[in-house]
Amino acid sequence: MGAGDRRFESCRPDSFSQPHRLTHLIALPPNQGEKPVKSAVETLSPTRAKLTVEVPFEELKPSLDAAYKKVAQQVNIPGFRKGKVPQAVLDRQGYRTFALDEAVNDVLPKKYIEALQENGLEPLAQPEIEVTKFEDNEALEFTAEVDIKPEINLPAYEGIEAEVEEVSLSDEDIDTQVEALRERFATLNEVEREAADGDFVTLDLAARQNDEIVEGAEVSGMSYKVGRGGMLDGLDEALAGMKAGDEKTFESELVGGDLVGEQVFVTVKVTQVQEQELPAFDDEFAQLASEFDTADELREDVRERLGRGKRLEQAAAARDAVLETLLGQVEIPLPETLVADELNARRENVEQQLAYAGLSMEKYLEDEGQTIEEFEADLERRVRDAVAAQFILDEVAKKEELGVDQAELSEHLVRRAQQAGQDPQEFANHMFEHNHIPDLVQEILRGKALAAIVEGAIVKDAAGNVVELKNLRPDGSIGEPEAEVAEADAEVADEA
Repeated sequence: MGAGDRRFESCRPDSFSQPHRLTHLIALPPNQGEKPVKSAVETLSPTRAKLTVEVPFEELKPSLDAAYKKVAQQVNIPGFRKGKVPQAVLDRQGYRTFALDEAVNDVLPKKYIEALQENGLEPLAQPEIEVTKFEDNEALEFTAEVDIKPEINLPAYEGIEAEVEEVSLSDEDIDTQVEALRERFATLNEVEREAADGDFVTLDLAARQNDEIVEGAEVSGMSYKVGRGGMLDGLDEALAGMKAGDEKTFESELVGGDLVGEQVFVTVKVTQVQEQELPAFDDEFAQLASEFDTADELREDVRERLGRGKRLEQAAAARDAVLETLLGQVEIPLPETLVADELNARRENVEQQLAYAGLSMEKYLEDEGQTIEEFEADLERRVRDAVAAQFILDEVAKKEELGVDQAELSEHLVRRAQQAGQDPQEFANHMFEHNHIPDLVQEILRGKALAAIVEGAIVKDAAGNVVELKNLRPDGSIGEPEAEVAEADAEVADEA
């Protein structure tokens, strides 16, 4: 795949397969009179730090008192009511160690967050915490190793120059769309001749291995368009010359199920052959298939819609080109654990998509003309681009002092719900319940940062024409006022 290929994901701000993976610390209020936590930070790498934190024993006392109250509510000691057992009695009963452990567990996360704030660190993952020193009535000392957001020296992003391909719309493009529209209104007529490309056949299929039918690999009465491909290798070749009532067996490879990739013998029986009859593209058809009165008006509308779609694709390509140009101007150190986690998540996502489409990885790579090594290298490049893009967009959002209002959050929630095929209210409830709203806010901020960069860029096509990029939404996607174009944009942006 080339540098601009975005077959599965891109480096857009919302392109992480699991957006919550890249999180940032939400600012907490000041310590309100408490002494600053005593801490030191050691930089292990540009993306990893080690905090050493010391907590005086007296600062554990509120948590220790709470722990004793918890114990007192749970134990039964003769002569004392629940919740009224004195601390000294609990100590004699051996509950001191438990109370100390509870106090430490309560204090650790609070002091960790205070130390992060004190040292200006933004964590990217859960820390590895180790208590290095703690004795009764003495200070608590612990260390915390954590991946952190790297420091980035933003390059100038005003007036970035990039180039994209020129929008090209041919009569053949329009003819293809008109033909597809005619096919939607086509009729099927049964014929007694042999099946040919473009015919629809009704068939029964059964795959056998070792003379036994493979479970889940048998269908009856299925309609199939001859020449369509994408089902079983060898099926179209087997159907050539078959008529209703004919049966044939051929060898193929399963593309799904437990035996995916294994060789089987497939028996196909044709029960009906139908010829597709397309309606004439005339004024009568235009009135049937659209709101237009004439075929010329309908064809012109197809031209306009295709042109808008092409311009949206060009705008999306321009957006990606600008971001890639910016990424090429700065070196950003990346946390390898974050890259590895995202790489694994994307790899699983690709495999799920292929399985859903009934393709094995081997078949996909064969169709794409790629080796597994080339695929892995390209996937890692795109993951690294995505992580770096999020870091740099976060910095731009901070520099531009961008914010998010309730209306923008609501619109983003609805869009994300639509993309996930979920009810907006159910999606919103899920996001609130699992504390993913800060992640969505961060997505919007990154989108706004991307919009600010792109709208200030100078993008031209190969012919030297300036590409219009003033219609970016708050989430960074390209939009136009018309509802149908906005819907098309969502698809274009996702495909990008």
